[in-house]
This record gives sequence, structure tokens and C-alpha cells, in this order.
Amino acid sequence: MGNIKDGLFEFLEASKTAYHAVKNISDALDAAGYTELSETEAWSLTQGGKYYVVRDGSSIIAFRNMGGAFMISASHSDSPAFRVKNIAESAPYIKLDVEKYGGLINYTWLDRPLTVAGRVAVRSEGGIEIKLADIGDKRVVIPSLAIHLNRTVNDSCKLSPTSDLIPLASITGGADVICAVAESIDKAPGDIVSYELILTSADKPVSVGLCDELVLSPRIDDLGAVYASLCGFLSSSDTAGVTPVLAVFDNEEVGSETKQGAASTFLYDTLMRICGNECDYLTRVAASFMLSADNAHAKHPNHPELSDPKNAPVLGAGVVVKHNANQRYTTDAVSEAVFLSIAKAAGVGVQHYYNRADLPGGSTLGSIANTKVPVSTVDIGVPQLAMHSANETCALCDVEDMAKIMEVFYNTVISKGKDEIKITTK
Repeated sequence: MGNIKDGLFEFLEASKTAYHAVKNISDALDAAGYTELSETEAWSLTQGGKYYVVRDGSSIIAFRNMGGAFMISASHSDSPAFRVKNIAESAPYIKLDVEKYGGLINYTWLDRPLTVAGRVAVRSEGGIEIKLADIGDKRVVIPSLAIHLNRTVNDSCKLSPTSDLIPLASITGGADVICAVAESIDKAPGDIVSYELILTSADKPVSVGLCDELVLSPRIDDLGAVYASLCGFLSSSDTAGVTPVLAVFDNEEVGSETKQGAASTFLYDTLMRICGNECDYLTRVAASFMLSADNAHAKHPNHPELSDPKNAPVLGAGVVVKHNANQRYTTDAVSEAVFLSIAKAAGVGVQHYYNRADLPGGSTLGSIANTKVPVSTVDIGVPQLAMHSANETCALCDVEDMAKIMEVFYNTVISKGKDEIKITTK
């Protein structure tokens, strides 16, 4: 598939919120000839047609209507950040009142350029219009205390969300974030009825490492996997008997239990409408396969003792298969074997991740989605460092490998017998 660096960097920078990520995915699908469907209308699908549907602006499912089993990739559009509650004016400082979204590493958000983006509801002649917003080059900051005022800061760093993590927006009287948001969408501040604004890192993706082999960027978890999945989906060719499905869900970082999350009916509803009846749906789902693509912890160079001693992936050595006995990850012997066959066909290295036995890890959307759509699934991811930091690190070649796997995956036919599985890749 080649180097995808430029596209990855552009996607990471432009996708400041889940809403922007889905808009950018939609734009790529539009450019590739896909037709947007609406959940409020009946669908009239043609054989071989290319379609996508968006739910609530922050989750998206795309597919090519080829018949047969579904080959599904599932990833998530959201990242830990802050949600703006309101504007706290306390002269001479204009501050933002925020609340945490997801499991942030708090201290990484201090003393760095932050920006505000999201969606707003504005008055229009027809009623209410939903628009994406981004304050552009304007920045805010969460200032830390000087060491002279916090002598023990290097001994511990416990930060209070209600005092230590409040962004400073301006010291200029009359400055207003809502005004900046309104200006960005060419509306008057009074036109804004309500908003969902996210305070997120304004840092741009950069190459690091002496050979520029690493990526340092906000939102690598999970937009790195999202972008690789999108590249593989668009690069794959049509295969008889395989319906490729690209699923990107919001709200994974807060449990997925929303109308547009992996715990919702979004995937079920979409697949059912593709099939047209329950019997066809059940038959096709039973023959289907899913890659749950959410990034994995790499062995930390300074703290290798925190990883499992024998199952610790590293940066630059390939895509990770994630395992957990308590089903935090969906991987089992069957799904792992299928995935290893696909990875081999793609010519990509594979690593394995288990939590250290005495350190419980996180979870992801695979097991959650399986409770709604029971599909044989393997949990995979790009290995990365500093997960949930304002800036995270991964190896570019691992993202490229993920994209290669996705392309081969979408061109794979899996035939399931009673005790045998036949795997054919184009």
C-alpha cells in the first residue's frame, strides 16, 4: 500500500473531535463514489452499490453491497479530552469551565496549546441547523503552577479537575469563546442555541526518532486505526460473496452505551436493512467476521517491568493481537487463527499482547459490539506508547501494516464448516 504518512497526519490534525473525524471519513467516501443513506428513509440498495450511513454525526458505517458474509472492521472516533460546560468570566481572566471526557492523563494537558472544536445548533429559517465548529488558529491553555508555589510537584502530581484543569481563554475584556465559535461558522453569537464543544490538543502530528520512524500526535488512539481501516477499505477490490463493512463508533472512551456507540443497535440496524429480512441476516452474520481495531500498549522503554514478560509488543514490529481470559478482548483460538492467516497473506508481522497478570488492563468495543451482533471477532491494534496522553507515540510502519491487513481482510472469503474453516484471499 506504500507510505500513508501524509494522509495520516492530515487526518489526525483535521479530526479534532469525533464529529470532525466522521465528516472527514464521509468526505473520503464521497470522493470514492459512495452514496449517503439516511436512517429516516427507506433504503433501495443496488447489487454492488457503495453506501454509508451516519448516526448522530459521530458514528459511521460504510459498506459495499456485494451479498454474502460481512467482513467488518470496527474502530472508534472519540478520544479522551475535555468538554466545555460554559464560559467562566472572572476578570481579569476569561476561563472555560470544563469536564473530563474519558480517562485522561491529566498532567499532559498542562502548558500546551489547546483548541476548541465540536458542533453547534444554530437558528435558521427552517428551525435548527447543525454545524461543525473549530476556532481555527485561536488557542487556550491550562497553566501549571510554578515550582516555587508547588515545591512538591516533582514528588506527586495530583490535579483537581475543578481547579487545576481549568483553561485560560483570554485576559482581554470582551473576548468570548462563543464569539470565536460563531465567527468560525459565519454566524452571530446569538444564533447559537446549544453546543457540544470539545477542548482538545492543538498540537500537529510530527515525526520523531532519528530516522523519522515514529509519530507523535494527539488522538492516535484510535484515529490511527480508523485511518488505516479506511485506507484498507477504500483500497480493497470487490469480492463475490463478501460485503465489506467499515464501522466507526463514538463514545468508546466512556463505555459505548449510547445510541451511536458500539453498545447501540447501529450495527445491527444497518446489517438488517442490508439483508432485508431476519433469516438472511442470521445466515449471513453467522458466516461473518470482524476485526475490532483499537490500539494496544507497547512495552515502555523506561518501564518494561509493567508489561507481561513474554507477551509485550514493541513499536515497529507489527500489528498486535490482544488476548484476555476475562473477555475484555474478544480474541479466541478460532478468530486468532483466521487473523494470523490474513496477516500472513498481507506479509505483515504480528505481535501478541496479554496484560501482566497482576495489572488489569482496559477493554475495547469488540466484546460490546458482539452482544448486539454475534460475529466471530479478533481484537487487534497498533502498538503505542502514552495511551490517553494529550500526545501519543506509535511507529508509522505499524499503521501502514494495519492498512495492509485491512485491505487483504476485505478481500478475504471465509467458508465455515462444522469443524473446518477455509480462508481464501484474493
